[in-house]
Order: sequence, then structure tokens, then C-alpha cells
Amino acid sequence: MMESQPLQDPTATAPAPGSAEPAGAPPAVTPGKGFTRTCKGLVVVLIGGYVLLQLLPSSLNYLAIIPSKTIPYVWTVFTAGYIEQVLPGAIGSSLGLLFCGKDIEPAWGRKEFLKFIILINSICGILAFCFAIGLYYVTGKESFLVTPLSGFHGCLAGFLVALKQLLPNLELPMCFFWKIKAKWMPFFVVCFSSIMAFIVPDSINFLPTLVSGMYVSWLYLRYFQRNPLTGLKGDPSDDFSFPSLFPAAMRPVTDPVANLFDRMLCARSRPSEVALPISDPTKASRRRQRGERVLEERLAADSAGDTEAVPHGHGTAED
Repeated sequence: MMESQPLQDPTATAPAPGSAEPAGAPPAVTPGKGFTRTCKGLVVVLIGGYVLLQLLPSSLNYLAIIPSKTIPYVWTVFTAGYIEQVLPGAIGSSLGLLFCGKDIEPAWGRKEFLKFIILINSICGILAFCFAIGLYYVTGKESFLVTPLSGFHGCLAGFLVALKQLLPNLELPMCFFWKIKAKWMPFFVVCFSSIMAFIVPDSINFLPTLVSGMYVSWLYLRYFQRNPLTGLKGDPSDDFSFPSLFPAAMRPVTDPVANLFDRMLCARSRPSEVALPISDPTKASRRRQRGERVLEERLAADSAGDTEAVPHGHGTAED
């Protein structure tokens, strides 16, 4: 079975075999089996938004971000993330939502999954508006004020960061026989999008949303998401630090940025971790690995038991 990392503090220990797990604890993080109802419902929203634009093209003015009209249409910064303007975008976003969501939602739960989507899409909408206004003042091109901005790609970028945290060694297919591990996908997408911005100038409109989606999701998962297993906020593990998003050769640049965020955002949240029994990172890492093995063995045993219990001719429930 592929090695995976549950969403937990690196110093937290896994429950011993036979012991009761804490109430509300998410299941062990493993690649999802099937698409969830939540993701299917959101796909209906994305496809429905695209169909609405085809039937009523004027609705784009009231649903997408058009910087020159955002005031007074301020609600567009919250609705734009669910509106796809072209069919390839609608199909790509729907597939990305289904395949990423089946791995993320079971680990977080439906409430946290929806909260993440709403939060990332809303902040990306606000930042996309600010970037467009900034680009207009820098370049003087009015196209930045009248070009409609919308799409689910900011949230998809956030999903890549979440997969890096939950399943860093999961291999994601790119094209043909080429696959890339989830832990390198955020960096790859940023590089690819930056290159495309120079080759296809119109694609620069997507770059701020992609970058802000990754960055905001990392900030939220690193410092603010509450861990149901430990009661602490964020994920302080070295495997999810800011430098871990980039190759090791870039550490001279990324380490100072990471230290700045630690001082700004962790100063008041870390004292509560002093009481944790494990302070040695090496011991914490070994214990985490032991905990992961226990969880994987338990999951394999439960899966075998479920297979035997399923009556012949009947399927299992999706959720």
C-alpha cells in the first residue's frame, strides 16, 4: 500500500490497536475509492453555471468579476469561482474536482471540505480583482478592467496543496505515461503557468488566481485549519513547511520567507505545543511512521472484512 500521511500534528501518536479513536477523528488518509456526493453536487453547479452563460450571456456581467463593474457588484468576487466561461474549463474543473475531492473529502469531512472551497474561492476572487486593478495602473491597458474573470482553477490549485499535505507520494497522471508525485504538483503548476503566461499573453489572467489559490490554501492548512486529532491549529510538520513546496536548491530563498511567516503567524499559536510529550523531531518522526503503519494495517484488515461481509450481487454505498 502506498505510504500516506494522516492530517495530524507530527508529534501526535496514532491510537494503539484495539483502542477507541477520538470522537470525530477522520479516517486514515488513503487514495479515495469513489466520487463523493458533495463533489458530484458541485460538478452540477459548475456545469450549470456554464449552461446558464450559454442560455443567458448577459448573466456573465452579474456572476463574473469585471473589475470596472465590481463596485457595486461586489458579490461577483464570491460567485466568480463557480462560473466557467468555456466548455474545456467546465470539463477540466469538473474532473479535477471529482478526482481531487475523492481523496480530500474523506479525510476532512464534508463540512471542512465545503468550508475550504468557499474560503479559497472567495479570497481568490478578492485577490483577482486587486491584481487586475494593479495591472491596469502598471500597464495602462484597459483590457484588465473589462476582461471577465472567473473559474474554479484557484480552488483546484488549493486542492493540489491539500494533496501534498495528505498524500505527498500519490502519483498523479499528467499526460500519456508521465506521472508526477503530489508533493511536486504545486511547484510544477506554478512554473508551467508562468511559462504559458509569456507564450500565450491572455493566459496571464489565470496566473494570479492559480498562485493565490496555492498560497492562501497553504497558509490556511499550515496555520489555521484545526486538527480534530490534537485540537491544535495548523500543520507544523517539516514536510509541509513553505520550503517543502520548492526543490531543495531553492532553500536559500525560501527559508527566509518561511521564517518570516513563522514569526508572524505562529508566535501566539505555538506555546500550546510546549506541553506535548515529544520534543525531539527524530523521535516524533519515528513515532509518526509507526502510527502510519498501524493505521494502514488496520485499514487493510477492515477492507478485507468489508469485502467478506458484502452480499453477492450487491454494491457498497458510495459514502
